Amino acid sequence: MRHQMSWNGKDERKLSVQERGFSLEVDGRTVPGVYWSPAEGSSDRLVLLGHGGTTHKKVEYIEQVAKLLVGRGISAMAIDGPGHGERASVQAGREPTDVVGLDAFPRMWHEGGGTAAVIADWAAALDFIEAEEGPRPTGWWGLSMGTMMGLPVTASDKRIKVALLGLMGVEGVNGEDLVRLAPQVTCPVRYLLQWDDELVSLQSGLELFGKLGTKQKTLHVNPGKHSAVPTWEMFAGTVDYLDQRLK
Repeated sequence: MRHQMSWNGKDERKLSVQERGFSLEVDGRTVPGVYWSPAEGSSDRLVLLGHGGTTHKKVEYIEQVAKLLVGRGISAMAIDGPGHGERASVQAGREPTDVVGLDAFPRMWHEGGGTAAVIADWAAALDFIEAEEGPRPTGWWGLSMGTMMGLPVTASDKRIKVALLGLMGVEGVNGEDLVRLAPQVTCPVRYLLQWDDELVSLQSGLELFGKLGTKQKTLHVNPGKHSAVPTWEMFAGTVDYLDQRLK
């Protein structure tokens, strides 16, 4: 794998959070990313944030999780997934923050390189951050497409010591990859599912959860549709879990 890396843009300091953009060249792909860290002092842990399908690396809930993590002294990093965010805007003439329809998602995913590109892109991004900031205990946070990316990354990169996953099952766009790689996930996992999910059936999600190789896994199921994860579960609950497990 060949990649070039560089920071871009200015530092942004808001509410004690430093935000920096960066850009990677990975096997001919341009991969834009963003890194959040404490504006003052250092951070001894890192969480990788995987955004959901049809959104982007700085969608509101990803920024909210990042700021909660930084409040615990944990840095956070996100990149645009295949065909999403700035990567999609280059080929489709959209703004990087545009949210597109679900019907376009499979094409965006596959045209962006799919699972293999996801694994390579996140490894390069983590290499870059570690080269700049040093290696630290690292976790993953990602739901829905964040699990389509996060499960393969967690399975293949043993630098990730804990993962928050969910809202995905065995029948997703890369379901065959998820089924194949799930037994290789050996770190602790908290998995979130929605009882009334209209996009991922409960049975499909339970099946994928059962295939995870780790024996340190917990399942949280809440009533409601795909996007109705309770606020306390999605934010405070997940950040508490990663905070405790990474200590």
